Amino acid sequence: MPSPKITVSLTSFNHEKYLAEAIDSVLNQTFAGFELIIWDDASLDGSWQLIQRYADPRIKAFRNDEQRRGGYGINKTISEIARGEYIAIHHSDDVWEPEKLEKQLFFFAHNVAVGAVFTNASLIDHRGLPFRNSRHPYEGLFDQPNRPRHAWLNRFFFQGNALCHPSALVRKKVYSECGSYRLGLGQLGDFDMWIRLCLNHEIHVLPEKLVRFRLLEKERNMSGRRPEARIRLRFEYFKLLQNYRRIGTFEELKSIFPGAEKYDRGKDSDIDFALAMVALEERPFVFTELFGLDLLLELIWDPIRAERIKRFYGFDYKSIIRLTGEHDVFPRKRISSLSRWVGKLKAMSAK
Repeated sequence: MPSPKITVSLTSFNHEKYLAEAIDSVLNQTFAGFELIIWDDASLDGSWQLIQRYADPRIKAFRNDEQRRGGYGINKTISEIARGEYIAIHHSDDVWEPEKLEKQLFFFAHNVAVGAVFTNASLIDHRGLPFRNSRHPYEGLFDQPNRPRHAWLNRFFFQGNALCHPSALVRKKVYSECGSYRLGLGQLGDFDMWIRLCLNHEIHVLPEKLVRFRLLEKERNMSGRRPEARIRLRFEYFKLLQNYRRIGTFEELKSIFPGAEKYDRGKDSDIDFALAMVALEERPFVFTELFGLDLLLELIWDPIRAERIKRFYGFDYKSIIRLTGEHDVFPRKRISSLSRWVGKLKAMSAK
C-alpha cells in the first residue's frame, strides 16, 4: 500500500453521539489519499465500540487504558505512527466539509513556504444546527484576515487565539521542528503550538467555512467558558508568553511589536527588556503585565544584564520597585483574604 499523503489525527472522548458523523466526514473527503488514526481517550460511553465497527483499511484505531487527554494521542500519532507528509487535526464532535483536504492541499502545492493551512469554520450546536448567538465569543472568531507571521504573533500576544484547531493541516516536518503538544496545558495546548509555529513559519487561513465547529450545551467543550476553564486559561496564557523570548533579533522583535522601536539601542539592545516594557505599556491583560514584571525582575537579578540595562536604558532595581506598585496584577479580594490569614497566623504565634 502506498504511503498516504495526509495523516488525519482524530481524538475521541465520550462523543458517541457525534463520533460517526466526525469519522464519516473524513472518509467522505474528495481527496482520498489519507490514513485516519483514531485515538480514543478511554471513553466511558459507546465510542470505542462504534470505532471498532468501521472496516475501512485507511483507519487505525488505538485506545488509552486511562484518560490522558487529547494532546497525548496527537503526539503519539505524529511521533510514532504518522506516515503522511501532512498532519490534519480532527475532533470527535466536529465535522469536515467534503472538499476540506483537497482545497488545503491545493494551496500547499502553490505555496511551498507556508507551514500550515487553516480554514474558516461555521458554528453548529449540539443538534448540528447553525449556532445563533451574536454575543458568544466564538461568533466570527475564525473569520480572520490573512497576515504575515509577525502580525499573527502580535495578534496572539494582545488578543489571543483565533485559529480553529480541527481545521489545521500542517506539514509534518514543521511539527518535528516545533516539538510536540505540551502536556499539562488543558485549555491552550493548540494556541501554544501556533505561537511556536509562527515564530518560524508562515501560515494561511482559507476563507471558506470547511469545518463545522460544534458548541456543546452548558459550555462542555474543552474551550468552554466554565469557571475552572477560565481560571486555568489565565495561568496558561501567562506561561505561553514565555514563547516570545525565543525571538532571535531586535529587528524581528520590532516587526512583531512596532512599539519596541524606542528601545532599540543597536548592538546594545536587550530584547527581553524591550519585550517586558511593551507588555507593561500595552497591558492587554493582567497576566501580560505580570509577564512583563516577572521578566524585568529576572533581568535585574542578573548582575551583568542589570548593569547593561541601567547603562543603556536608565532602568535599575528602583525602577522595578516603582512599577510593581503601579501594576495591580493580583485580585484584591484574594489579597485581602491573604492579609487576614497572615494576621491570624501572627496572632496565634504570639500566644
